Amino acid sequence: MITHTLPSDPLWPRASAWLKASSNTLAEGDIALLGVPAFRSSITPTGAHETPAAVREALKRYSTYSASRDIDVATVSAIDLGDVDEPDGADGHTRVSAAASDAESRFPLLIAIGGDNSVTLPVMTGLAHGDLGGWGLVTVDAHHDLRDGESNGSPVRQLVADGLPGEHVVQIGIADFANSPEYAKRARDLGITVMTRASLRGRNMAEAAEEALRIAGHGGRPVYVDLDVDVCDRAEVPGCPAAAPGGITADELRQLAQLFASDTRVRGIDITEIDATIDAEDGRTVRLAALLVLEIATGYALRPDVS
Repeated sequence: MITHTLPSDPLWPRASAWLKASSNTLAEGDIALLGVPAFRSSITPTGAHETPAAVREALKRYSTYSASRDIDVATVSAIDLGDVDEPDGADGHTRVSAAASDAESRFPLLIAIGGDNSVTLPVMTGLAHGDLGGWGLVTVDAHHDLRDGESNGSPVRQLVADGLPGEHVVQIGIADFANSPEYAKRARDLGITVMTRASLRGRNMAEAAEEALRIAGHGGRPVYVDLDVDVCDRAEVPGCPAAAPGGITADELRQLAQLFASDTRVRGIDITEIDATIDAEDGRTVRLAALLVLEIATGYALRPDVS
């Protein structure tokens, strides 16, 4: 990534300054950010453990002002809880779940920065305090993540096995030539609602998000959202090893992030599958992740109970 000294302008505060680091276990606020640098179980070798730090650095590139919404997200209190130490494996998952569970008691919304997609399992489990039966899940992903075994390709299957109702799982952006007939059948058998990439062409993202939340959050149940950035077109996210040409646009993913965060049922959102070590020289993939953090904060500011 190209680096140079950034100018200092007191009238143009940087988003990196808005995100307050805190090790205070009693701190409270609107949004918590938690780094979960998991990478060891990835099907494709990855340096995704470098990504949380890279996203924090990329926030220096942006302000806190959403011009389209006339919202300054600096009015939203955001606390950076740091990274979970060694988040891979059974012991690591326990640590991740404990950190997410603690955050749930102090913050209305948790943003988890991966790491690979395996983080969805322990973060959601922690937010639900182990009781997944009353929750819903939305994944924005090119893949079903219903594989056998334990990897970044299996978190949805593992969550359903642990009690998450399949009929309250919605998958947006499932891509052609990225899955198998057997796993597509598994999704149908589990009652999962699938919106393929093809079905999204020409569709309003707000309509897709509304439908997903209606299903996942039926009856007012809390919802977890997984934003797997490899759902995007590979030209826009070269730092995602599994991204393919023809995915959704970065702008569409940004829209979805804001739309989901604006719903009070959404209690946690993760951003996964970015390998900062293979990103383009201009850092476009990591910068998109930083923008997703800011879109989520904007969505939170739009919640009806946020002044």
